[in-house]
Amino acid sequence: MYKTYQYILVPIVSLFSVTLMCAQEKDTIQTDVINVIKPYTPTISDAFKAKITPTLEDNSTVKKKTVDYNILSVPVASTFIPTKGKAAMIEREKPELFYENYLTIGYGSYGNLISELYVTKELNRIGSFGARITQEMSDGGIDGKILDDSFTDTNVELEYIKRQRDITWSIKGGLQRQKYNWYGIESRYENSINDNEKVSHNFYNLYAIGDVAFDYTYIKSASVTLRRFYDEFDSGENHLNFKGKVDLPVLDEEITTNVRLEYLNGHAGNRYTPSTPIPEYGNLLFGVAPSYQLRRDNLTLNIGASAYYMLGFEDTKSNLYLYPNITGSFRVVDDVVIAYGGLTGDVVQNSYRDFTQSNQFLSPTISVRPTDNSFNAYLGMLGKFTNDIGYNLKLGYTSEKDKPLFRKNNFPASGTTMNGSTAYEYGNSFTVVYDNIKTIHALAEVNVEMNRNFKMGLRAEYMNFNTEFEEEAWNLPSLKASVFGDYNSEDNWFAGAKIFYVGERKDQNVLIGDNVTTAESIITVDGYIDINLNAGYNISNRFTVFLNLNNIAGDSYERWSNYNVQGFQILGGATYKFDF
Repeated sequence: MYKTYQYILVPIVSLFSVTLMCAQEKDTIQTDVINVIKPYTPTISDAFKAKITPTLEDNSTVKKKTVDYNILSVPVASTFIPTKGKAAMIEREKPELFYENYLTIGYGSYGNLISELYVTKELNRIGSFGARITQEMSDGGIDGKILDDSFTDTNVELEYIKRQRDITWSIKGGLQRQKYNWYGIESRYENSINDNEKVSHNFYNLYAIGDVAFDYTYIKSASVTLRRFYDEFDSGENHLNFKGKVDLPVLDEEITTNVRLEYLNGHAGNRYTPSTPIPEYGNLLFGVAPSYQLRRDNLTLNIGASAYYMLGFEDTKSNLYLYPNITGSFRVVDDVVIAYGGLTGDVVQNSYRDFTQSNQFLSPTISVRPTDNSFNAYLGMLGKFTNDIGYNLKLGYTSEKDKPLFRKNNFPASGTTMNGSTAYEYGNSFTVVYDNIKTIHALAEVNVEMNRNFKMGLRAEYMNFNTEFEEEAWNLPSLKASVFGDYNSEDNWFAGAKIFYVGERKDQNVLIGDNVTTAESIITVDGYIDINLNAGYNISNRFTVFLNLNNIAGDSYERWSNYNVQGFQILGGATYKFDF
């Protein structure tokens, strides 16, 4: 079938021809009629539905037959008796209760007492307030010591934390008081000193710390610490420490930059000899440490550097410090063997407070300098022997300038004191000397984690010191080792063990005679092993009892020259957890 569009096209062509005739002169070209014929293609819309069912007049149509079905029931012998099914039920464990507040108290031999109280309270959905009070004290009673060897350490701290969508910040402040005694006098003074002699000294630490962490910004975190530390002999220092971390975008990459700003100013409370001035120290340190991390398959490489400028005043010199900061690791065999290494450096801001936390028997006459850790080069290998046993091996070389060393103070041979003071001039106090030291160090570690209930670790470290000015690396051991283990049973029992070994160390006795002649002798402080065990039982989610056994060998070894420690100690206590 065809459709002819002649009746439509003729008027259109005629109109078009008239238009051309008006615009142009008449030519001799004849006009023709063009018939456009298109085959008809039916579509669904052109169809129509039958309105009725057509009647078929076919005599050959076969009528459907009616079929009847009958079931022949035959009995079958069976012992199966169906029962009504039930949906399987999963027993739900009761959620374990956690308590954020607790009180711990323990008491034992030598009049040792430990106590800690921590409470926290959510003020609203995003803010909480907390407080902590800790105290550790001992009545003393070390065999062979005629002076008071008790000590007390008390700390009170308040904290406020606020957690928001893109920022979390906290601020805390506290006050700490520590009381110790210079009880390690030389044997030559035992008959001339009064056992009631006041040899105590107190340290006071007043501090405020602020921390902030950001999400979805280039500024990642920042912290600031303000500390005032002093003693009862008028020694004191102010320390401001600011640290920040920023991720800077550079050419579609991120450069992680650590920023550091420190201010330290302090002075000693006294001079040890009349001819020496009272030490004063202070500096302002500013530095940046950018680094870039490169990841390629099994290789991870951190490339960076550190630059610091120290503006010194008082007895401290100004200086510029530049250090490499390169570390990397390569997975040789997945998690079985991972090789790593690095070349780093840093400037260490020493402080009077840090020294007293390492050695509580310093005299209030020391001078403080920063340490230039020129470089620390190391190579190592870590991985796993099995899924449960891991290892770490490391070998390194370090160069440090003005590394602090603890050494015994000089003391007079005649039994008299130098400045009329009777507290720390009996060969029972220490000073700080500085030296340039190069160290070769080796480390080996093995960690065992059979399951979440049992963990064990072994660590051994060897150091070889090469000093430039001092005869020995005073009071630094060449060998240290430790073993620890922790076990938590499913039936609320727990236990642990810690064993420490520290090798022998060197110190010096310097006797000053009446005619200003001196007699020097190097002494050896023997190494020691300290074995400690602990066990406990969780009676409930709230109540726990524990027992600690310390220095089981009972050896009253010397931690420092003339400073013996307590022998075998036993301490028991309990912890109670609660909520408001």
